[in-house]
Amino acid sequence: MSNKQLTGRKAAARDLFEAARAEERERGQPLAARMRPRTLDEFTGQEEILGPGKLLRRAIESDRLFSSIILWGPPGTGKTSLAAIIANRTASHFETLSAVLAGVADIRRVVDEARERFNLYGQRTILLVDEIHRFNKAQQDALLPHVENGTIILIGATTENPYFEVNSALLSRSRVFQFKPLTQDATLGLLRRALADAERGYGARQLEITDEALEHLAEVSGGDARSALNALELAVESTAPDADGVTGVNLEVAQESIQRRVLRYDKSSDEHYDTISAFIKSMRGSDPDAALYYLAKMLYAGEDPEFIARRMIIFASEDIGNAAPLALVVAVSAMQALQFVGLPEAQLNLAQCAIYLATAPKSNSTLAIGAALADIERLGNLDVPNHLKDSSRDSRALGHGKGYKYPHEFENHFVVQQYLPDGVRDKIYYTPGALGSEREIAERLRVWREKMGKANTQDGKA
Repeated sequence: MSNKQLTGRKAAARDLFEAARAEERERGQPLAARMRPRTLDEFTGQEEILGPGKLLRRAIESDRLFSSIILWGPPGTGKTSLAAIIANRTASHFETLSAVLAGVADIRRVVDEARERFNLYGQRTILLVDEIHRFNKAQQDALLPHVENGTIILIGATTENPYFEVNSALLSRSRVFQFKPLTQDATLGLLRRALADAERGYGARQLEITDEALEHLAEVSGGDARSALNALELAVESTAPDADGVTGVNLEVAQESIQRRVLRYDKSSDEHYDTISAFIKSMRGSDPDAALYYLAKMLYAGEDPEFIARRMIIFASEDIGNAAPLALVVAVSAMQALQFVGLPEAQLNLAQCAIYLATAPKSNSTLAIGAALADIERLGNLDVPNHLKDSSRDSRALGHGKGYKYPHEFENHFVVQQYLPDGVRDKIYYTPGALGSEREIAERLRVWREKMGKANTQDGKA
């Protein structure tokens, strides 16, 4: 046997061995990994961007993905699966980096190899960066020039809003495609496909699964295909077959397999807006029990806790203000506690804040800023009274600051003088409430305004 024949046989044996190893590895994979779609026709959901005739589908089918893209959406909606489909279809070289593990050195290696590959063979390189929001600014900046000059075509996958987490320069050179949670019907379709697929799923097994069980898995998974398939796998593999070798999965087994209920709560849906609205209105209505209920609902559903904390900070000034000045301090402290501690422990800090805000005296007097802004819009730039102008620059030539009375030199640190411009001299924007600390503020302000009014009358300008 010649050396050439021997080498050929060794190569064939090696290929056969590798194929067997690959098949063994696939059999050992979780159901969700085995059922990952291999073609666009197998892909479930995201019809708005991947339906027949849609831009992204046309670009993938024709292997003409010339611009970088960012795939944004919650877990289990198909971002990584779509990247794998692109890798299988394209004639370009496909590289993958995990933003959790990779650094600038890895980016440079990929870029150098991509440049050499194109110069030698004219082959493009597509780079998938999973969890791209975890790249820091320096790492994203390292990608930018090579994305811009076409050395690499970037596919970024992220569960976070790229408009906040990805550099604007990199974002402007990419097309963002938003993935949405799968509908219950789409999830049911995935589960039924897994049950019917004899090669990758459970089609070769004797199974009896009730419709109620499947519907429960589809509903509770909340549009996350991976969660639904993992729960199905747990239900099947943890259930012993009966005497006839049939594995039965009923509603009770399904409930045990996916114990934590995932609420139907999409952060871009009516449920999101309705729940935060109910939370705010419950605190405004001084009902701490309702406020805690809606807070718990949002935390359970996976709402961004910083979003909740920001809304409470706004509420502290908009609906409480100086009736209880500590409300703003409590709300900001809750945000800081959340950032220092994190969930789940920080839910106690958020709950404390919600209870405080709901039970605090209420005032919406800070909305007076709206009236002041309206006057700015209506009257334009009114001249600052001369005695209030900065005296450090033009006091001699223009008399700026002349006649200003320093309040601390007068009794009770108060002196009558004009502060508002002439065009709104007698305007009252702030009307304190009658509750909490504003009751005292109202009395002080009444005395001061009476003195101001008397002075204006004596000057003939009231």
